[in-house]
Amino acid sequence: MLQKFDPRNRDLIVNVNGKLAHRDEAGVSPFDSVVQGGDAVWEGLRLYQGRIFRLDQHLDRLVSSAKALAFAHIPAREAIVAEIRRTLEANGMFDGVHIRLTLTRGVKVTSGMDPRLNQSGSTLVVLAEHKPPVYATEGLALVTASVRRFPPDCLDPKIHHNNLIQSILAKIEANVAGADDALMLDTRGFIAETNATHVFVVDRGRVLTPRVVACPEGITRAAVLEICRDNAIPCEVRDLSLTEAYRADEMFCSGTMGELAAVTRVDGRVIGDGQPGAMTRRLSDLFGKLTAREGAVVVKKE
Repeated sequence: MLQKFDPRNRDLIVNVNGKLAHRDEAGVSPFDSVVQGGDAVWEGLRLYQGRIFRLDQHLDRLVSSAKALAFAHIPAREAIVAEIRRTLEANGMFDGVHIRLTLTRGVKVTSGMDPRLNQSGSTLVVLAEHKPPVYATEGLALVTASVRRFPPDCLDPKIHHNNLIQSILAKIEANVAGADDALMLDTRGFIAETNATHVFVVDRGRVLTPRVVACPEGITRAAVLEICRDNAIPCEVRDLSLTEAYRADEMFCSGTMGELAAVTRVDGRVIGDGQPGAMTRRLSDLFGKLTAREGAVVVKKE
């Protein structure tokens, strides 16, 4: 799965700490913490008809992650939303947009890892792109990566940080294997997530997903579980082994950038009948209805 360049994004306006600039001219300082050590937190947001789905939950996670990393300065939510709005309005965006929101510890007075070198406040980056859901609708092929997800005693996955080397190494393995993405295990050998999304399996009408022991607290994942509860669909959160994926009736992944996408092959095994299953299609439809009616209004159509 390789994303393609969208010509509509050729002249994007990017927001770096309130400064709006063309994508070719925007940038952060080489002394910024995100450059020095990946010292930043981030969120992926999606804009539907002027509304950002689950904006409050995304900002909750952003602030929680920044607090866990002991950021000295965290912008007020109202200020963050205002910069998102300015960016969307500058680009004339209203629908079908993915927003990458990044908050770094800020610029250092000299290079080094010590947070005491950050003395000028945080850096907020708002990158909005025209981008529909990125995954193919006919089904994804996954391959299990050798790279394992960290447990909380190594690096708490509840910190939604910018150091994505684990994911990148796993994605390289998937690329070499000719798969769409990599399935990642925790250090005990149970399924954690993919290199980019949470995963679900469907077994005899039950929707199952791994615990958040070695993966982030997903916003879309939580929405799927909520949909299951509201529609009397049996669901369970528990440890899942690879064998349970191989023998599943259906499998799908979830995330802001790709919404819900069927998985039809894992490590060469065909999942179910090799086609997106009925439960996956039903949940995708219910998720679409949820995003169509819910969200924080940030921009209005011109």
